[in-house]
Amino acid sequence: MRSNIMKQGLEKAPHRSLLHALGISREEMDKPFIGVVNSANEIIPGHIHLDRISQAVKDGIRMAGGVPFEFPVIGVCDGLAMGHSGMRMSLPSRELIADSIEIMATAQPFDGLVCIPNCDKIVPGVLMAMVRMNLPAVCVSGGPMLAGQHKGETVDLISVFEGVGRVKRGLMDRQELAELEEQACPGCGSCSGMFTANSMNCLAEAIGLALPGNGTVPAVSSDRLRLAKKAGATIMHLVEQGVRPRDVVTEASVQNAVCVDMALGCSTNTVLHLPAIFREAGIDLGLEVFDRLSASTPNLCRLSPAGPHHVQDLHAAGGVPAVMAELAPLGNIDPSCLTVTGSSVGDNLKRIGAEVP
Repeated sequence: MRSNIMKQGLEKAPHRSLLHALGISREEMDKPFIGVVNSANEIIPGHIHLDRISQAVKDGIRMAGGVPFEFPVIGVCDGLAMGHSGMRMSLPSRELIADSIEIMATAQPFDGLVCIPNCDKIVPGVLMAMVRMNLPAVCVSGGPMLAGQHKGETVDLISVFEGVGRVKRGLMDRQELAELEEQACPGCGSCSGMFTANSMNCLAEAIGLALPGNGTVPAVSSDRLRLAKKAGATIMHLVEQGVRPRDVVTEASVQNAVCVDMALGCSTNTVLHLPAIFREAGIDLGLEVFDRLSASTPNLCRLSPAGPHHVQDLHAAGGVPAVMAELAPLGNIDPSCLTVTGSSVGDNLKRIGAEVP
């Protein structure tokens, strides 16, 4: 175990003493140490509930015989940072997130990592760190927000932006806008359309660095907690088998990621993030790849802001596995790619019985 360099041998008696100060028992010293990267905070709606996700992850790790150690990373809400100088902080935060995870997982030599992000720059930041460190690792997000309801219509954050324009044009009064503000974002989760956060959570699943369901299981669903618990158990399997992110992130998984990107109509910000993630594995992903694969990949989804539907509707239609199952016969998906389940994409799709209901 990698963590043995911190906890075994005569000279590591002081290290063990510090670990005992945490409440770690002698029996636990012989088990794998797993870092749990929790981006929970109280300013991002997508992250307000991540302590519950983290607890489920830690439960799964303990159930599977590991010892979890939680540590935090920062996060910026792009929505709240928008329209003022705070927006300059958003993209740099991605690099800080990746660097801080590298620092923590190097200074404390964990045997594996479970990363819990949910929003725009946090998801790519943790994926970059996972690939850079190349320790056994799983990403499990906090899940998408449900869409809101206003006057019998389904609404989301884009509806509020549009509401501002309608007020300026005299098509809506301020009182109705105030009501819309309170109803468009009904609770925790990453904003309910196919914006950057949900795009990257879906693509983490398509790449194979997250479990099936990661991109679409709603934040408020008990399925999300079960998925987190499964992620905790999965990391133990990956540590045992020695499966690492660079076994998953390959030239073939580039095609899977970009084709799912095109099929879902993901945020254009994926062109910022996918190349950065793949570059950590030494793989160049240029604009020409997006251009080439977009020409051969059908656009299967028109989720908000491109259409009236939301990520919860994609989940009801089978989620990312159903999309990949639709693309596979067209040659857009390489079924042989390994995933953090320990199985290939093709095997996962067969086991799930992935299809559009």
